[in-house]
Amino acid sequence: MSEVIFRGGTILTIDPQHRVLSGDLATRDGAIVQVGGNYTPKTPDYTILDATDCVVMPGLVQAHVHTCQTLARGRADDLELLDWLRNVIWPYEASLDEAAAAAAGELACAELLLGGTTAILDMATVHHTDAIFGAAERSGIRATIGKAMMDADDPQIPKGLRETTAHSLDESARLIKQWHGTANDRLRYAYAPRFVLSCTDELLREVGIQAKAKGVRIHTHASENTGEVALVRERFGKDNIVVLDELGLLGPHTCVAHCIHLTETERALLASRGAHVCSCPSSNLKLASGVCPLPELIAAGVSVAIGADGAPCNNNLDGFMELRLAALLHKPRVGPRTLPAPEAVRLATLGGAAALGLADRIGSLEVGKRGDVIAVDVSSLHTIPAASPWSQITYSAKSSDVRHVAVDGSVIVRDRRLLTLDVAQVKDRARKAAARLFTK
Repeated sequence: MSEVIFRGGTILTIDPQHRVLSGDLATRDGAIVQVGGNYTPKTPDYTILDATDCVVMPGLVQAHVHTCQTLARGRADDLELLDWLRNVIWPYEASLDEAAAAAAGELACAELLLGGTTAILDMATVHHTDAIFGAAERSGIRATIGKAMMDADDPQIPKGLRETTAHSLDESARLIKQWHGTANDRLRYAYAPRFVLSCTDELLREVGIQAKAKGVRIHTHASENTGEVALVRERFGKDNIVVLDELGLLGPHTCVAHCIHLTETERALLASRGAHVCSCPSSNLKLASGVCPLPELIAAGVSVAIGADGAPCNNNLDGFMELRLAALLHKPRVGPRTLPAPEAVRLATLGGAAALGLADRIGSLEVGKRGDVIAVDVSSLHTIPAASPWSQITYSAKSSDVRHVAVDGSVIVRDRRLLTLDVAQVKDRARKAAARLFTK
């Protein structure tokens, strides 16, 4: 469609003034051309989306997900991180074939888009990353995806996930050439060393060098679990963030997931390097990892985003649930005014866009930015009466309230129906692939 008009909603711009407007939001050829007021189509090629009783806002941006893990939903409950990885997740990922990876990717993308998430930073597994990119391409989501990198000589890592340093780097380079900047720049690549314990120093140093040389991002985990932190100190004699920095991985192009157990020195280091942190509240609670200290990170000057992590540790990819938890978790400890609703919404939109390196393109509704836009129906019983649209979105809205979704100015969800994938087929393929994998 040349023009897409979200008509008659309440608009949360997430611009520097945090304006709340009324009226229409219009995109033309993928870019936003008007925010608020009445819009008259300029071409005969247009579509109008009824946004009556809706909050129109930027699509949610989740800066840490594992779409490849979706078929293991419900298979790894009630475990802490290291047991969760070693006993279920790594064996599952090692057993994935191309068809199963594609089924997992499509299932995840369908759930994300129907729930109002329009952009993700995704860590795939060691193999079959092309299948994950293919699923994202077909679904229409905006995705920055990286192959998980795991070259450490660790007997607890299944053989199916072990790789040489050279293979890990060569395969990443191939994927960058194949996918980075494709689909009108909707698909991008990020180097994804899983975490320092699964990678050699040689690999991590080379990732730091190559990411800067190739102009792509780095996506990794750190300081999620006290046992993991202890192992890092045992191996390196220093803390996670210090290790990442000394190996050349920290910078504005880096997003580190979790960062629960940090020292003040590590927080200051993240801020000074301009690195981003993605908090995953549901995952961190379910794995009993802890609570990422968002207020302290923000006070230290760290750029923060939100993500759902993976279906086996959440067990869903609902960005609105993560937004609500992020806003609520810190109030008993720091005070009721901590992370007020407008700030929480900013983290879930523009904060995520910054973590993906796309804050100049998405994350707020401003003329010239790309048309990643959602309309959230706030006429249901659990969202009325309306005192504030910020409050409705942060504390009341659910992913099932999303009525319309556009990505890059293309309508992906209309009246709660996904237009790019056949949801019945996605469910059927996912069920069959999961049954096949877990029968093994």
